[in-house]
This record gives sequence, structure tokens and C-alpha cells, in this order.
Amino acid sequence: MPTAETEQQLARIRTLLPDLPVREVPMFGAVAVMVDGAMVVAVHKDGSLLVRVDPAEDAELLQRPHASRAEMGAGRSMGIGWLHVDAEGLENDDALEDWVEVALRFRLRR
Repeated sequence: MPTAETEQQLARIRTLLPDLPVREVPMFGAVAVMVDGAMVVAVHKDGSLLVRVDPAEDAELLQRPHASRAEMGAGRSMGIGWLHVDAEGLENDDALEDWVEVALRFRLRR
């Protein structure tokens, strides 16, 4: 069951994707936001994001504040192209929009 933090973050993300075929699916212990059947981001219970990014941009994006390599359990890296962004780094609407755009750009390029 989604938390208040999850619901709040999902509502913010929905406003950024008004004209796209979006579906929300429970995945990775979070709620994944899918566009055309592929995950763009997933919102965790604490409001943080799992973000799917272009592997070519991965190293650069990892340098951003609040970004780290996504893990599936302690110490189990999801690998290049999968980032975790702390909830506190998403409080600003521009920051959230930027991360969603990064993920969407990769999704639409594929």
C-alpha cells in the first residue's frame, strides 16, 4: 500500500506527464511509473526515486547532489543506468522535473 509520501510524489509526477500513456505498477517495493510499457521512475515509500537513465550519462548524473547508485538490497548494485535520488533532493519542483525529464529522455530515445 502506497504511503502518503509515495502518493504525494506520484501526484507531482503525473502533472509532469499529462500527454503520455502512463501506468503505475507496483515494482521493486515501490510504485513504478511506466510510459509505453517501460519504467521511467519508481517512487519509494519515503518519496525517493529509482530513476532509469541513459548509461552514457550515468557517471555524470551520479555526481549530482542526492544521487547514488541504486541497490536491490544492501550492497547489491543495480548497475549502470539505475540511480537512486533521495527524497530531500526532490523537494524542489524543478529538481523533480529535471530527474523525470532525464529518465523520460532515455525512455523515448530507446
